[in-house]
Amino acid sequence: MKVIILTGGIGKRMAPIEKDKCLIKFLGKELILHQIEKLHNVGLNDIIIIGNPTNINVLKKLCGDEIEYVVQNEPKGMADALLSIEKIPDQALIVSANDVFDEDAYKNVINTKGDSVILGYEVKEYFPGGYLIVEGNKMKGIIEKPGAGKEPSNLVNIVVHLHRKYADLVKYMKAAKTNKDDQYEVAMDNMIKENYDYSVSKYNGFWGSIKFPWHIFEIRNYFLDKAEARISPKANIAKSAEIIGKVIVEEGVRVFENAVIKGPCYIGKNSIIGNNAFMWNYTHIGEGCVIGFSSELKNSYVGDCTNTHQSFVGDSIIMDNCNIAAGTITANYRFDTKNIQIKVGDNMINTGRNHFGCIISSNVKTGVNVSIMPGIRIGMNTIICPNVVVNQDIPKNKYIKIHQKIDMIDNDVKNGNFEQPTKSEDLV
Repeated sequence: MKVIILTGGIGKRMAPIEKDKCLIKFLGKELILHQIEKLHNVGLNDIIIIGNPTNINVLKKLCGDEIEYVVQNEPKGMADALLSIEKIPDQALIVSANDVFDEDAYKNVINTKGDSVILGYEVKEYFPGGYLIVEGNKMKGIIEKPGAGKEPSNLVNIVVHLHRKYADLVKYMKAAKTNKDDQYEVAMDNMIKENYDYSVSKYNGFWGSIKFPWHIFEIRNYFLDKAEARISPKANIAKSAEIIGKVIVEEGVRVFENAVIKGPCYIGKNSIIGNNAFMWNYTHIGEGCVIGFSSELKNSYVGDCTNTHQSFVGDSIIMDNCNIAAGTITANYRFDTKNIQIKVGDNMINTGRNHFGCIISSNVKTGVNVSIMPGIRIGMNTIICPNVVVNQDIPKNKYIKIHQKIDMIDNDVKNGNFEQPTKSEDLV
């Protein structure tokens, strides 16, 4: 049986983060590698990865030669990705690289009879996704976002789809008539109408999916909760430093005097935790970072090679190669105690979190005493000069000075557009 891992989509909802979701690291390893490891653990070793022109070379280098690679040239949906495979397998298990669940989900699907088996996640309250129409354990269709109170079942479609007659599915996808991005779903509906046996495998274990940046927190928590505490014998921990609870310290890490690390926490290879630093509550630090003197990090995700110094980083996501200067503060709580909302496209999305700091993309530098308000997004390659109060989203490739009004930089700030072309006057 072939396993087809879908990684070709473009994560438009992840702005300002531009790294592919499947390449975001957890516990020192890219998400795609965690997925492959889970597949190997249940005996699934014959894998095809479908990537796109921008990530395929990275995936090949990362995942190795034992995997087959296919390029989806344009992001035209799931059916287009699957039809990019030239040599059609007899049976295929289709999975998304961005969904995380327990290995039991794979086992349950494989052990369920039927021409096709769809994983159905059991929800207790309304979830804005695709709901399965079921009779007994048979699937009769999918309804996208039916609205609260109109759900045909309590089962949400997760892309763990086993097709034992995969060649037939390909034929139906090629023949599907639709004006929407649902060619795959139309093909399955047509197969069901023609009496193909579609079964549902019910699942109520962990499921997390990275659709928006703040979903990184949930996936981070999952991996930390599953892991066991460990301190590498090649780490150097000062005698006066305190390590409390479940903490993972990788090789080459140095923890200086009077630092306190209160787990669950993760510290990646060759990172430095400076004197009097305080890390706690699911903080996750990548490789080669410097958490400098008296910095406090709480419930935050930090990528590789990022530095802080006498800063507070709370409930925030900071990606790779950033420098957070002394006195930089990420505010993480509104005075009115309401949940933080973030603009995605034309819509304000409720993050479901009343404690939420900022989202900072790669290669960002802040000057001393910068203050960043809750829910702010800062695009990559941006420099923020000292003493600036950041109260509006900042697109990438900007140079922000204290006398500028953030909301007047240009229209793309108000529109939440992180994909504007670079203008030379915006750069240092």
